[in-house]
This record gives sequence, structure tokens and C-alpha cells, in this order.
Amino acid sequence: MSKENHPKSYPESYPENYNFKPIGFLKSCYPDKFGVPRQSGLVKKAYSELIIKAEFQPELSLQGLEGYSHIWVQFIFHLNASKKFHAKVHPPRLDGETIGIFATRSPHRPNPIGLSLVELIELKNNALILGGADLVDGTPVLDIKPYLPLIESIASARGGWPEQVQKDEIKVEFTPAAMEILHSWSKKSGQTELLEVIIDVLKQDPRPVVYKGFESVESPYRNKHAFRLYDGDIHFEFISKNQVLVFDILY
Repeated sequence: MSKENHPKSYPESYPENYNFKPIGFLKSCYPDKFGVPRQSGLVKKAYSELIIKAEFQPELSLQGLEGYSHIWVQFIFHLNASKKFHAKVHPPRLDGETIGIFATRSPHRPNPIGLSLVELIELKNNALILGGADLVDGTPVLDIKPYLPLIESIASARGGWPEQVQKDEIKVEFTPAAMEILHSWSKKSGQTELLEVIIDVLKQDPRPVVYKGFESVESPYRNKHAFRLYDGDIHFEFISKNQVLVFDILY
């Protein structure tokens, strides 16, 4: 429909701002942004819990959702500090090159809204147990919708620039001391998935672009890092471009 045929003046007839209310909040294994996977589904054993607020009547509004294996989660990037709009961004996979913001899933968007496809593990009273979410602990959730494979799975779809990026697989190793601590932590917490989650997180190389490329430089500041998982800190070091060593775990 052309502007001339539109029943109202467009876009002047629309509000300048829209207000949204979270339907719930996510309890995640990622306390901080650092270490959170850059896409959903990359760390499948990373479990989280989406608690729906009572005012949205979860005992009624969630009925029927148990028949789906995956759902879309629409959320707010609530930890974004920058409010300035940038038309081009630096995706980590492009190693410093820039590309248009709308050709990426960068969290630094005109409106800090994200969309993730996650596995629905279980419905539990007013909560949804999810697998593979790429969301930090405390994320406000705006909406959830079921994933419809018959409609939304398009075999002929093109994947854009990420399909052109060649990345070698990163090998993750543990020192004997770190592995011993991990076994103790896993046994004490009952979280048997810890090893797999740590490996999957590090295989994605969570480091910001600014820290990459210094693997051969003797500089602990640039080479040694840590990310938080549940109540623990995973200390790691890239000893080569495609090899990372977990040398300590604190919990």
C-alpha cells in the first residue's frame, strides 16, 4: 500500500515510543556477559530457567506448550551500556572487519531486543527449563512463541556472510589440577554437564576481538582470561591460535 492510499499519515500517526513489560526473567548459568555464547544452541547443555510472572497466569498461558521441542525467546539486552547507534559493527567472527548492523545478531542494536531459538526441556509450574540459551542471568524476557518446524525450517535458505567465514576447530585441554577441581565441583554441585559446557563455551572463543592474535606473545594480561559459570570461575589461556588450556577453576 502506498503512502497516498494509507488511511492515516505514515509514520507520523504512530507513537514515538512503545512501552513493553517483561513476562518473566531468566535464571542462567552465565552470571556475566563474558563467556555467554554468541548464538543459541552452540552450548546445548547450558541449562536455564525462565520464570513467568504470576500476573501472566502461567498455569493457563503455558498450556499446550508442552507439545513443542523448541521455542523462540524474545528478550532485552539489559546490560548494554552504550546507547549510541552504530550502523556498522565488528562481529567477532570477522576478526576486526565491519559489516552492517542488520546483517548481524550483535546485541548493540537501535532497540536492545534479541531473539533466540532454544530447546524446551520441561514445563515446571510457572517456569520453563531451557537448553542452549545464549542469555545472561537475569535477562528480562518480553515474549515466547513456539517454533514451527514445518513452516520455519527452510532447507533452501541462504546463510549470508557467516557461511563464508572459515574457522578451524579449537581444541580444549585441561591441566591435571584443573580437571581434578572440575570433578570435585561437578560432584559437589550435582551438575554433570559442567565439562561439556566449559568445552563448548571455549570452542567458540569468547575473547573480544581486541585480545585475539596475541597467543605467541608473553603477556598474561592479553593471554590469560576467565569466565564465570554458575558459581565458579574458569581460568584459561590460548597457547596457540586453535588451542586453549584451562589451567585453574575456582568455585
